[in-house]
Amino acid sequence: MARPEGEDLMAIVTALRARRGGANGALITGAVLLGLVVCAGLAASLLSSWGPRAADDANTLVPPGTAGHLLGTDRFGYDVLARVLHAVRLDLLVGVSAVVVAVVVGSLIGAAVGYLGGWADEVGMRVVDILQAFPAFVLALAVAAVLGGGPVTLVLVLALVNVAPYIRLMRSEVRGVRSATYVEAARCAGNGTLRLLLRHIVPNCLRPVFVLAPLNCGWAVITLAGLSFLGLGVEVTEAEWGAMINTGAGDALSGEWWPVVFPGAALFVTVLALALISEGLQSATRVRRS
Repeated sequence: MARPEGEDLMAIVTALRARRGGANGALITGAVLLGLVVCAGLAASLLSSWGPRAADDANTLVPPGTAGHLLGTDRFGYDVLARVLHAVRLDLLVGVSAVVVAVVVGSLIGAAVGYLGGWADEVGMRVVDILQAFPAFVLALAVAAVLGGGPVTLVLVLALVNVAPYIRLMRSEVRGVRSATYVEAARCAGNGTLRLLLRHIVPNCLRPVFVLAPLNCGWAVITLAGLSFLGLGVEVTEAEWGAMINTGAGDALSGEWWPVVFPGAALFVTVLALALISEGLQSATRVRRS
């Protein structure tokens, strides 16, 4: 009898229901934190009367709660609260988009090489070995230096450095099920290779991908902030947490801590939320397997 399509997704949902009510506190906490961050970003214009590029030239580097600026201003007179909130959109959009591209491309390549084997598997794995031979941030730094900044370019850069784990994960999963009874039944029913992969194999091999993706989203957000801090990401005038930390780093040494602390705190909370979601999903799948 053929294995139901998309069983891994249903397995996670079932496991989450079984652990509902505090047993999966990591997932609940992460989801709540991320939800608050996303809502704050979407409501940025309502929560702050200042725009992300509206400079108050008469009040530069004023401390929190001064001159109508709840979290103070930076050296350019930009409202810190407005920029922290508006940065949510850019950071999460770039980070999530990069991981989505990496998941789609990596899963398809991994499924193909895992199912076909032979020379395709050898070539694919050697390419993955080359990508993983470099530290991920160093590779992102090098590619960003060559291609330049900008949101679209950064999505491609972050997707490139994230794609290798998904190729390995999907290859491993596909190699474990390509000889399974439901795959043989689908093959005997006349399904071609492409249909077999997309309809019967890939949907049932996505469990580790679902677990890894939120964690990689957090890593992508950190990497984006790191590249912007070093001047290889977005422009310093953009509302982005790494660029804000870069702008305020020199002022923090002289006691003006708020242009650095608040974007750093937002970055920390966002990455923590994504890590907790990943941990919760891992716990849920572990319960399912037991």
